[in-house]
Amino acid sequence: MSLYWRIFLLNTGVLALAVALLLGPVTVSTPVLFGEALVLLGGLVAMLVVNAVLLRVGLAPLARLNRAMATADLLRPGARPAVTGDGEVAALTRTFNAMLDRLEAERATSSGRVLTALEAERRRIAQELHDEIGQTLTAVLLQLKHAADRAPEPLRTDLHQAQETTRASLDEIRRIARRLRPGVLEELGLHSALRSLAAEFTTPRLGVTAHITPGLPHLDPATELVLYRVAQESLTNAARHSGATRVEVHLRSLPGSGTGLLVRDDGHGLGEAPEGAGIRGMRERALLIGAELLVGAGPHGGTEVRLDIADTTTKGTR
Repeated sequence: MSLYWRIFLLNTGVLALAVALLLGPVTVSTPVLFGEALVLLGGLVAMLVVNAVLLRVGLAPLARLNRAMATADLLRPGARPAVTGDGEVAALTRTFNAMLDRLEAERATSSGRVLTALEAERRRIAQELHDEIGQTLTAVLLQLKHAADRAPEPLRTDLHQAQETTRASLDEIRRIARRLRPGVLEELGLHSALRSLAAEFTTPRLGVTAHITPGLPHLDPATELVLYRVAQESLTNAARHSGATRVEVHLRSLPGSGTGLLVRDDGHGLGEAPEGAGIRGMRERALLIGAELLVGAGPHGGTEVRLDIADTTTKGTR
């Protein structure tokens, strides 16, 4: 039944009730007596209550659809309002679900293109840092050494200090290039890359350990890159914002030949802070491989980031 006829029949029922009251034994005199006014007021209240209840029941599917529209999030796909009945509301719900399917597919496609271009730009910048700025600093370092060997004693100390500053800058450039382009991921694989990442973030104030379950299924390069970037962003957030002293990185198997990444810290947690660009970027990457990303509080406090990839193709183990 259409929404038009549903509301029409509801109002018809209310008006029929009013006519039934008029045809009943109740009479109204002039002026209206107090008892008659009470009867009329009671009838009016009864009709309004019946009308409100029937309209609420009839428009409940619209209210459910409105809540679904208000809470729809393309970064959390899969949630769909249930289709009930076969009227206009059901057709509108099916259209809304089809629109969400199309938007999620288009979002995944566009996000894939953007992230692919971003990774290509990262590789280009890392290459330029290594080939141009890195080589320039290396040449400066050699020139400083040559000048320090020939300089008089009062000037030699300053040149040695300039050497150390240049060497530190060269190490920082190399570290930035490694983060932009994870060469260890391409050369040695995900397991070695995660261990290297844990070692890179380990400091006197922050201990990072990597736990990798043996016999994990082989993953395609796109999936490995998503896992690496999610672990990298999680460790960056833990090091910069959480105040944690310990972080654990787990790469483990899931039921049904799946693979899961878990990054857990002992910091102060997310609290009421809204999700920033880093977490939204992780959600974008998770959508590319059809994975589920969960970010929340850990069982003993802190923050827990979980990336679950279901039904991984088993092409071998490493």
